[in-house]
Amino acid sequence: MRRWTTVALVALASLCTAEVLFAASGKGVQVTANVAQRRVDITIDGKPFTSYIWPTTLRKPVLFPIIDSNGATLTRGYPIVPRSGERTDHPHHAGLWFNYSNVNGFDFWNNSDAIPDARKPKMGSIRFDKIVSSASNLHSAELVTQSTWIDGTGRPVIEETTHFIFADHDGVRTIDRAATLHALEQVVFGDDKDGLLGLRVASWLESPNAKGGSFTDGSGRVTQVAGAAHDASGVYLTSEGAKGDAAWGTRGGWCALTGQTGNIVATIAIFDHPRNPGYPTYWHARDYGLFAANPLGRNNFDPKQPAFNYTLQKGQTATFRYRVAFYPRAATAAELKREADSFANESQ
Repeated sequence: MRRWTTVALVALASLCTAEVLFAASGKGVQVTANVAQRRVDITIDGKPFTSYIWPTTLRKPVLFPIIDSNGATLTRGYPIVPRSGERTDHPHHAGLWFNYSNVNGFDFWNNSDAIPDARKPKMGSIRFDKIVSSASNLHSAELVTQSTWIDGTGRPVIEETTHFIFADHDGVRTIDRAATLHALEQVVFGDDKDGLLGLRVASWLESPNAKGGSFTDGSGRVTQVAGAAHDASGVYLTSEGAKGDAAWGTRGGWCALTGQTGNIVATIAIFDHPRNPGYPTYWHARDYGLFAANPLGRNNFDPKQPAFNYTLQKGQTATFRYRVAFYPRAATAAELKREADSFANESQ
């Protein structure tokens, strides 16, 4: 018994030494919190991947920017760090986020600094509360956060605990996001178009076929969107074979977006999880660069279907799990299916 105890202690000491050495060298996947600056930075082998931020200018925490292993920035800069020539529509589309446009009648999705005072009472916001835990390791890192969904009257309605896993596998970077929503009162996610996991991509990942026009949200508000960016090259592909603009409003276990700028080629893929409510999700995949998974807007995407109106009673919880993968090349349908199967067999 003593011999095995000694061996275990030596092994533990060696592991701790290895962790200290990799942290000091900048190797591995590291999570570095700076609460005073309202951010948590994630790096891989010392190079930036993304940051979890909650600036006072946004109405929810987001991951921004997102950078692949080739150093290509995959997210639009506006409204956080505007870039010349970018679209400036939909100021609530910032980085990678998670919220919804109809929660007990309050709109969490569209809220931003651009909302007129007269509309603010119908908006909801998500308040970052605290970092629950974090861990940096050689091959992956974890971050657990807690936040509160607050309606337009200032009433807390949902407590959200989110578990992030950041990883890199042979240059393919991934973010697993598992959000557990705890209802502080009865919560109804009214069947609506705008939700749930959203990503606004860089201009070169927009569709070259984007013609622009007027886009109407679930409350009837219209946003004007310009035509395709000069460098737009993005093409969607879903697990069910829907391609390009035809992907919007269809269902599937995964959806990928592939584009190219200069010599840089990248694929972003979002994987739904079979245990999620509303699986398989509808893809709110717009040609102008909004890439979103919305499992709760059934009637809005398919008027032949009854409204979903997903409901949590007070005290109930629901967990939404997603994997977002960033390939530094054009990913094939076969490898996307393998990744989807792998994610489906994992649990958090």
